[in-house]
Amino acid sequence: MKTYHRALTIAGSDSGGGAGIQADLKTFSALGCFGMSVITALTAQNTREVTGIFPVPSEFIGQQIDAVLSDIGTDAVKIGMLHSPEVITVVAQHLKKWAVPNLVLDPVMVAKSGDKLLQDDAVTALKQTLIPLANIITPNLPEASVLLGRPVISRTDMDTAVRDLADLGCPHVLLKGGHLEETGSHDLLFSTDTGRLRELPGKRLSTPNSHGTGCTLSSAICAGLARGMDMEDAVAQAKTYITEALTAGADFSIGHGHGPVHHFHALWPDP
Repeated sequence: MKTYHRALTIAGSDSGGGAGIQADLKTFSALGCFGMSVITALTAQNTREVTGIFPVPSEFIGQQIDAVLSDIGTDAVKIGMLHSPEVITVVAQHLKKWAVPNLVLDPVMVAKSGDKLLQDDAVTALKQTLIPLANIITPNLPEASVLLGRPVISRTDMDTAVRDLADLGCPHVLLKGGHLEETGSHDLLFSTDTGRLRELPGKRLSTPNSHGTGCTLSSAICAGLARGMDMEDAVAQAKTYITEALTAGADFSIGHGHGPVHHFHALWPDP
């Protein structure tokens, strides 16, 4: 019988539907994968703000991982919001237990609204426990600044920072330049196995609908890996997908703050 390309997201839930596991599952579906989820936290949020976070107990997070991987398995995993050292440790232990392939880590720390999503003591656990397990990490500039303990704010900073991030133990680093105060939105992909530094240029779009861009991009990479792409191809197709989703979503209005990207722009007829 035929089977599906399987992708698992381990992340928080966004009640507004634009980010978190909701964005991940939409992205998996749009890019041809069967999506599964392990919920690490419930958030009460909309396009404007996060009004509450309800953490899922770490033991139950482990039970969710075991339930999925003991039966269905997966071809790739995307990790998003992990709020505490205990959760990070449990996730790392269970991923090692099941020898999970193709691990994409998006070090989510702050919501688009500015609300903090990661405890301070969890950063150390992330660096020591989970980053060395990942195949690729996808920090933006503020996240890179936290991970490295120094400001990463310019295009020049990025050249050094992407290599220093790789020194944390992950073979591939995609450093996202969306926070650059420049006309473009250029990302850098560094691979330790080849030493290659690849620039992925992108145009900066004027749109209020950018909620969930980081979640969507990392999930698109995960979907590409689940479908058998190599890392560079998976990242390139993910960059194309998020650019098209941002472009298509710019003309829509939903909520009163940062609206979502259009995950199904290639599948839904224009209303």
